[in-house]
Amino acid sequence: MRNFRKLNVWQNGISIVKRIYRLVELLPENEKYGLRSQICRAAISVPSNIAEGCGRNTDADFRRFLDIALGSLFELETQLIIMVELKYVNGVKMNDLVDLVHQEEKMINSLITKLKANREQLKS
Repeated sequence: MRNFRKLNVWQNGISIVKRIYRLVELLPENEKYGLRSQICRAAISVPSNIAEGCGRNTDADFRRFLDIALGSLFELETQLIIMVELKYVNGVKMNDLVDLVHQEEKMINSLITKLKANREQLKS
């Protein structure tokens, strides 16, 4: 069992959630049950799936949860683009957050690659 709290990828995911919660305060009230709810769920899904995967018994299970977290990041990135397109937030203000999302995507991909390499080593 892995300690998810020590993983940089999980810590980064928590940072994204905190930034998202501050960002959605800029959304109009009529988006409370639409975009606001959806974007918060996608953001929360990232560190939650990383943590859940850490509790699984095999690297294959962990990878599956990392894949889900990665999908949630792509969903989140899409929702951030929608916020800019609808002019709810200035695109320049969004750049740092999008960079953080891209960093998280790279970290998850790197961890998936490492887990796959470990599996290949065990087969040899």
